[in-house]
Amino acid sequence: MHSPALAITRTPLVAVYGTLKQGLRNHHWLEGATFVGRDHLTTATLYDLGRYPGAKAEPSRGVEVEVYRVDAQILADLDRLEDYRVRAPASGMYDRAIHDTAFGPAWLYLYNPDVTGHPAIHEGAWQPAG
Repeated sequence: MHSPALAITRTPLVAVYGTLKQGLRNHHWLEGATFVGRDHLTTATLYDLGRYPGAKAEPSRGVEVEVYRVDAQILADLDRLEDYRVRAPASGMYDRAIHDTAFGPAWLYLYNPDVTGHPAIHEGAWQPAG
């Protein structure tokens, strides 16, 4: 359990891999955040869930993420968007865990539901349909 205020003391970075990336529909949630850079994480595998992806903490050949420096308010907003529940992380749509990036440790939202039947993305980036 990490409230946004406590989470920011552990790391002010967040790594995003889906609709929060530049040019995609939810990027506006990162308004006020500072773009730090791009990285490839080998500690997560993405799953194409249709309108958005979900990450699982499973090894990959490197999935593309964008890393941002955020404050507690932006992290709280992201928690709401991703249905992260501070008091019961496993009961929300996403949990939040720290993964190492080229820029230091960063929060990564991990998809809680089962991904059976959804295609895995073991390398590269999720691409929105359309």
